[in-house]
Amino acid sequence: MAPIDYAASGVNIDEGNKAVEMIRPLAASTHNPRVLKGIGSFASFYDIGDIAASYKNPVMVQSTDGVGTKITVCNMAGDYATIGKDLFAACANDIVVHGARPATFLDYIANERLSADTVAQIVRGLCECCREHDVALVGGETAEMPGTYVKDEHDLVGFVTGFVERDKIINGESVIEGDAVLGIASTGLHTNGFSLARKVLFDIGKKSLNDMVDAQTTIAQALLAPHAVYVKSVLELLEQGFAIKAMAHITGGGLLENIPRVLPEGLRARLYPSSWPRLPIFDLIQSIGSVENSQMYRTFNMGIGLVLVVDYNRINEVLNALKETFTLGAYLIGSIEKGGPLTHIDGISAHGGELV
Repeated sequence: MAPIDYAASGVNIDEGNKAVEMIRPLAASTHNPRVLKGIGSFASFYDIGDIAASYKNPVMVQSTDGVGTKITVCNMAGDYATIGKDLFAACANDIVVHGARPATFLDYIANERLSADTVAQIVRGLCECCREHDVALVGGETAEMPGTYVKDEHDLVGFVTGFVERDKIINGESVIEGDAVLGIASTGLHTNGFSLARKVLFDIGKKSLNDMVDAQTTIAQALLAPHAVYVKSVLELLEQGFAIKAMAHITGGGLLENIPRVLPEGLRARLYPSSWPRLPIFDLIQSIGSVENSQMYRTFNMGIGLVLVVDYNRINEVLNALKETFTLGAYLIGSIEKGGPLTHIDGISAHGGELV
């Protein structure tokens, strides 16, 4: 029997090394003086001295998230230019809703067979977002795992760390009945609901990526629209002194299940779907798949990517500020009322006949 090596088992070490060499300058382009070099080879080192000095009582905030099966649509399209941006948004938005400013990022890219060029495309998009938001990509991992992952598929996960002043943590505890619910528009599905979307559009509807959603947009463009990053605009609002009582990043679970995560017990949000524009891609998915309204609002963001809860008396003031910082659109979409545990969306019925 001829000698066997790692490559014969499906793992190409040389391709992995090539990927690392391609990634290295991309990651370095996100570094600032806080990233310490020449210390270790198995971990990253980030000096938080000046960060700590700028806070009275700094709290480190961390989150991890992925892009789900949106990466499968990238595979179908052969386009990985923006999926790294999706990864950044999915993670960074999750900590800015608590008032935290992101500082560092790590990534994990795994697949059945490694392509250095594909990995570099993914990381390039991620690094663009990191540079734009002064976040350092301080490390990551690539893993080639034949037999674990499906051929030509990838798994993409991110990890973000940020900081917030302890007494400025936004956690929803000050929300009261009568507060206003504001919504910031999404760009599309963002990174959630793609398993249902793919099932409906491609398996049931037999659509292709080049088919049109409307007169201006292909299915590929609608599905691959980058996940909106709300970090800069939210931090700008907070720096201007706007009191935001609670924020919810609308991800898996949609509008129905994400908003209750930031509300005190005994309160819920009542939303009015007619108060914001609904993107055509959601109409196409619902019509082809005959998807119930309750499932649409539990699976997708339905055109609202970020929800803010503010004092009712400051609606106009906050909305005007939002419209200056958010190019996507800001709307008054509901109010806080007694009840629970899920969001009440007018006209949307859950299974069992109860309104939720």
